[in-house]
Amino acid sequence: MRILVVEDDPRTVDILIRALTAAGYLADHTGDGEDAWFRGDTEPYAAVILDLGLRGMDGLAVLKRWRAAGRDLPVLILTARGDWSERVEGIDAGADDYMPKPFRVEELLARLRAILRRAAGQTSPVLRAGGLALDTRQMGVTLDGIPIHLSPQEYRLLCVLLHHKGSVVSQGELADQIYADGIERDTNGVEVLVGRLRRKLGADLIQTRRGFGYLVDDPEPASTHTKVDE
Repeated sequence: MRILVVEDDPRTVDILIRALTAAGYLADHTGDGEDAWFRGDTEPYAAVILDLGLRGMDGLAVLKRWRAAGRDLPVLILTARGDWSERVEGIDAGADDYMPKPFRVEELLARLRAILRRAAGQTSPVLRAGGLALDTRQMGVTLDGIPIHLSPQEYRLLCVLLHHKGSVVSQGELADQIYADGIERDTNGVEVLVGRLRRKLGADLIQTRRGFGYLVDDPEPASTHTKVDE
């Protein structure tokens, strides 16, 4: 899943990029408010980590423009502005969460997981579909309790599908979330990854909707009707 980091302090950027990468996310970065607004308005990011003190355009103004344009991507404000009134203003402007600096990486990642879950209508950090379980805290996947090894791209693709469980996700959307910025988005590569996941997790887990994309959902319950001979 692709996260946009909007931050102009090089040290903080380095900490965030390292932490997000280690947690299985793809992280793009900009320190310019105008560029941040454009990226958030045109790119399908899963979430944004947003500083307020930016060059070009203040982070709060960026957030207000996104919300005014109907962009509902989850936003976590991360800023040195710690006054309570500014926190209220940030939340009222449409932020999903607010963290003051300095911060703990572990807490930031937990808050990021939480806003991603809420955006997807999920309540648990463990995403499930039938016997499949993906723990977003440990980046672990099990099938009927047995650990399954996935490559980083396989993990990201499965994570996107489970965050949107019950909904069809197009090949283009999946490509946007599993390929880093600057890398050509290859929908054929998505097909290859889906094939690998089916071999590891079972052929029926990821359903194809021809012309639309892919779907993961809970398996249909067994029928409870009893056949009666006439």
